[in-house]
Amino acid sequence: MTNPIASDEYQALLDQIKTTIRDTRIRVARAANRELVQLYWQLGKSIVKKQEQQGWGKAVVEQLAHDLQQSFAGRSGFSARNLWKMRQFYLEYQDDTNLPQAVAEVPWGHHLELMAKVKDPAEREYYLKATTEMGWSRNVLIHQIKSQAYQRHGLSSKQHNFDHALPVHLAEQADEAMKDVYMLDMLGAEKPLLERELEHKMVAKIQAVMLELGYGFAFIGNQYRIVANNNDYYIDLLFSNRRLNCLVAIELKIGKFKPEYAGKMNFYLNLLDDFVREAGENPSIGLILCTERNYFEVEYALRGLDKPVGVADYLLTRELPESLRNKLPDVKTLEQKLRKELAEGGA
Repeated sequence: MTNPIASDEYQALLDQIKTTIRDTRIRVARAANRELVQLYWQLGKSIVKKQEQQGWGKAVVEQLAHDLQQSFAGRSGFSARNLWKMRQFYLEYQDDTNLPQAVAEVPWGHHLELMAKVKDPAEREYYLKATTEMGWSRNVLIHQIKSQAYQRHGLSSKQHNFDHALPVHLAEQADEAMKDVYMLDMLGAEKPLLERELEHKMVAKIQAVMLELGYGFAFIGNQYRIVANNNDYYIDLLFSNRRLNCLVAIELKIGKFKPEYAGKMNFYLNLLDDFVREAGENPSIGLILCTERNYFEVEYALRGLDKPVGVADYLLTRELPESLRNKLPDVKTLEQKLRKELAEGGA
């Protein structure tokens, strides 16, 4: 006689099997991508070496494309255009006897974008590593390049308490996922907005906003309602993050950061963890977006909080003042001038 299937035990078994299947699929996909990228590098190398040895010109690439497409019918990867890209790919990384891990892990479509849009080696390395570590899709990568994530990263001075409020491995991932400054120029705002106006514009352009936030974010709702102790509480924007496996609450502030914002966010995170978070999810993370912050105030406001909270700036325009276009001052001076431009824009 068999025992009845306990629902809790069965659910645990199902979740375990689903996780195993997903993990295996990811490993297989990554292995296949590595092989494909290495193949394209080798093909590019073969073309370059033969051209050098035999003095062949462009015609050999066209001939190869024709013959390969005849031999491997239905494979668009061997077009003349793609063979030229493979040749370029080899030349970009020909000094590496073994492809660096970051290069081999990145999908071919991402490499095409990087070769076309990013010429500086240090900048390209940043995007390669970020794509590998953060799992950026091609669309996210394109957006990050367009919004100058590398330049902003170089000026970054992140402020959060993740190191104290999260386990080490999760704190590192959360830090990588957070930015110092968020570009919200996709909202089309020409002057500072009221908080609710800003929220509504972000919801209306939620797909573009999620590209700026980075990979793994899924929008849950705005003015997210939590009922506790016969009271209603509302969070401006609530997301889930697949990579961090947690809820992410975002509070929007149209002015300078105030220390009480941190306490309020800590309160919201307690509510989320007790009334919304599901079993198996990591602790919820809070992000406060302001137009300006005092580093001293943020540091002391976050000190002692038991919930993970980050504070970042947002900009409604990508335009720099004329005085900044030819040279960049130190971080604090740059931020002060940017804030001044924002303030004058609303006058």
